[in-house]
This record gives sequence, structure tokens and C-alpha cells, in this order.
Amino acid sequence: MKPSVKFFLLAWLLLTAADMALAQTAAYKELHKVKRKETIFGIARDNGITVEELIKANPEMNTPGYELRKGDYIKIPYPASQRPAATASAPITVPAKPEPVVTDIRQRELRVGVMLPLHNVNGDGKRMVEYYRGILMACDSLKKNGISTDVRAWNVSEESDIRTFLSDEHAADRDVIIGPLYSKQMKPLAEFVEQNDIRLLIPFSINSPEAAASSNIFQVYQNGIAVNEAFSNRLVQRFKDYHVVVIDCNDSTSTKGGFTTAVRKKLEATGRIYSITNLRSTETMFKKCFSTTEPNLVVLNTSRSAELSIAFAKLGGLLVNTPGLQISMFGYPEWLMYTRTHLENFYKFDVYIPTTYYMHPTATATARFQQKYRWNFHQDMQAYHQRYAVTGFDHAYFFLKGLHMYGKQFTGGKGMVGYTPVQTPLHFERTPGGGWQNTAMLFVHYTRDNKTETISY
Repeated sequence: MKPSVKFFLLAWLLLTAADMALAQTAAYKELHKVKRKETIFGIARDNGITVEELIKANPEMNTPGYELRKGDYIKIPYPASQRPAATASAPITVPAKPEPVVTDIRQRELRVGVMLPLHNVNGDGKRMVEYYRGILMACDSLKKNGISTDVRAWNVSEESDIRTFLSDEHAADRDVIIGPLYSKQMKPLAEFVEQNDIRLLIPFSINSPEAAASSNIFQVYQNGIAVNEAFSNRLVQRFKDYHVVVIDCNDSTSTKGGFTTAVRKKLEATGRIYSITNLRSTETMFKKCFSTTEPNLVVLNTSRSAELSIAFAKLGGLLVNTPGLQISMFGYPEWLMYTRTHLENFYKFDVYIPTTYYMHPTATATARFQQKYRWNFHQDMQAYHQRYAVTGFDHAYFFLKGLHMYGKQFTGGKGMVGYTPVQTPLHFERTPGGGWQNTAMLFVHYTRDNKTETISY
């Protein structure tokens, strides 16, 4: 996608060139383009003039609330000892002032860059094409609300050297870049956005120290350790009056041991008693691990559907043989894929599924998005439990609306945008390294009266 160069930018460049040429014989020495972190004091010092001389040459600096901004042009006067004298034969020419360039992104179109694998070669590319389509749909919706965007996309595959794309002249003028998908591309991109004061929105999980090391970088998804920590914290807090039962499901391929370990450590730290049992335990031994005086919260150490089926059967038998026993279950995001098979048991066992995304299958917003996607692209979205086009829509709409509202002061904090997501909740908090991390999460709760609700954190 290559939008035409805007006429006012060309005119501005011509005026700037003429202005700088005339400046050599004018009452000031040159026009200076302000760099990041430069100050009025520093510019005056570096040019051998006083602050008062610099302000006199640039009267707008006396305006209340004036801020020196990167990219602004200011006049640098001659030092008093070098100022050229005016003569009748060589009158001082006052150059035309350049047309003002709108640097506040709240007052102009937002320039968006997308650096993701956008191809049909493999699953990564196909998913990211769908994600990118969601971005375009968000830009279309924003346009209807008076927010203009200029989108440029680069096909950055896994084998690509991302520095090749960063050398494109249009990469440096973006307000936000969305990407990358691969951790190995993170370092040069992080350096690039820092150098050019561009916001970087990392849409998926990246393992890179740079992701948390800059105030320009916003990461949507946390790594596995951080997710386990967040989910286990919420479990312990919300179910403080429950007796927790951890069930070993004998799944040697499971990756959920880190989560159950985190839960156990937090329970032990607060002095809470919990039980551990096994799917292969006898009915008598299994029953002993459950409380008859408190509600029980069951946590499996696997997310697989086969073991979940066995657990439901065993817990069902326990309920039949122990009238009055109360059981709820705490699951995993993967369980959202099992609703066709296990929905009845989700309701029966009061299941809570922690997740960072959820799209209610029967919601009006879901149906409307699916319909618009078909209209735009003449096909349905791919049948993943996370719909990537919806993810792209949520990310782009939230972030671009935030930039339009707050400019470069936008931090993505809770409540700043007031956007109700179709699938992916977002609110960012600062990391110890200085970057921004999305900490929003949900519990999808299947209630015993056959309703589905979402609990937001």
C-alpha cells in the first residue's frame, strides 16, 4: 500500500530549502531542526549565543505554554560579535516563514506502519494477513469517526533482515509501527523506534529484553511466566474462601506444571491448606481430598481435552455419592476450544477459564464483525479460537484512538480510551524496565444456570 505524497509536504520542503538558502544573508545565521531531548539552554550554548538572544530571534518562545519539540525549526541568530551589518547595497532580506508543519499527531492523520509476515506461504503468514485485515477494518471504522490514517505495510517474513525495511524512507515517518512477530527482529526495530521517537506495538508474544526496556514500546501479550503469575494471583484472590484441590492427570506432555506450582506456593505463603490427588486414585482416596464444609476449587495440571473428560466423569461420580458437595473448576485458555464437547459440563461444574481474549459466540458485536469481514474479503475468518482479524481490529482501534486523543502522552492506561473490545481487552502498565505491558485479563465463567459471563481485571 503506497499512498501518494501529500502536496503540502512537497510545498513545505521547497519553502524550507528556500528559507535556509536565504538565511545566510539574513538577520539570523541558520534554521536549526530540533533534535530529541534538546533544550533551549543547550542549543544556545552550542551556538555561542545567550538564551535571551535565541528567544529574541524566536518570539514564539515567549508564548505561555511553549514547548520545544523534536522536528521544530528555530532561528539561530549570529553571535553579537559576528552579526553582519546591513548596507544600502545589500539590504537584509527577511526570508519567508515556512508554512507550519503539524507535528501534534492529534491534529493530523495518523501514520501507521505494519511490519509482519504478510504472505500465504505458511500459517504465520496466513494468520498475520488476517490480523492485518483487522487493522484495515479498524482504520475504516476510525475514519467514519473523523480519524484519518495513512497505513503502510511491509512483508517481514521470518527469514527477512528487518533492517532492509527500516531503511525505507517511509518507515521513519510513522507514528506507530505494529510488529514484529519474531523475537530475532526485535533488537534493530527497538533501536529504530527509539531513535525516531516512534511508538511500537508488539501484538504477540516476544522473548526479547528490548520489549520491556523503552517507553516507546507497548507489548500486548505477556510471556508464559508472567501469565502464570497473573492467573495464579487472581485465583488465590478471588477464591480465598475455597478449598483448592490440585489433580495430577498423568499427562507427561503437559506444560501446566508451572501454573499449579505457582498456585501452591501462593497458598502456602498465606497459610492456606490445599489437597493434591490423582485421576488414578481410588474413589475413597479421591473423596478424602475434598472439603464437605467449604466450596472446592479443582485445578488440573493439564489442559488436554482427553484428561478433562476423565476428570469430569470422576467428579460427576463424586457428586452422586456425596450429596451437598460443592465443586467449581479453574481451567486454561485452551478449554475455550472445547465448548462443543464439554459445554454442558462447563455449566455443571461452574467452570472459570482465565484468558487474555474472549469473543462471545452469540454476541451482537461478534455477528456484526463476522458479517463485515465477509463483505470486505469475501470469505470467513479462519477457525482459530482466537480470531486474528478481531485481534487486529481491537489492537488498532484502541491504540490509534488513544494516539488521536492524547498524542504522544498516550500510555494505554485503564479507562483512557473508553473502548469496549470485541475480543481483546487492553490496558497497559509500566514495566520495571520502562516499557509498557498489557495486564488486562478475563475470567470466562460458565454458571450453573447455563449462562456465560466475563469477569474483567
